[in-house]
Amino acid sequence: MKLHITATQQYQTVTAYDDAGIEINARRFAHSLVVMPEIAPVAWPVDQFEALATEHFMQIEALQPDVVILGTGRRQRFAHPKLTAALTGRRIGVECMDNQAACRTYNILMSEGRKVALALIIEREAAADTAAVPS
Repeated sequence: MKLHITATQQYQTVTAYDDAGIEINARRFAHSLVVMPEIAPVAWPVDQFEALATEHFMQIEALQPDVVILGTGRRQRFAHPKLTAALTGRRIGVECMDNQAACRTYNILMSEGRKVALALIIEREAAADTAAVPS
């Protein structure tokens, strides 16, 4: 889905997304990443929701967001509280949603001036499926 350009383009804005990846300011990414409004996107070493571990959330905690929007892939799933304990212990909210909802929510919160982190899981099989060229 393509999104409209807004006055927030000086920030890291989701400009398009699909199951195989995401565009941040019209730059395509086909791997999981963490995005914050004023910081360039950072690769996030999570290929599948089931691979989430405490250290993945510690990477996000180091960025000191106020809230984390966790995009869990094509469908909404919820991270175990033990995984997000470092974040919630510092009063950093964590919201889990499918990737499409996560991208839209991130853009809204970012445009409101919130210190929001989008942690998006781009599942390997989804990227591989849509990257195949038909014969």
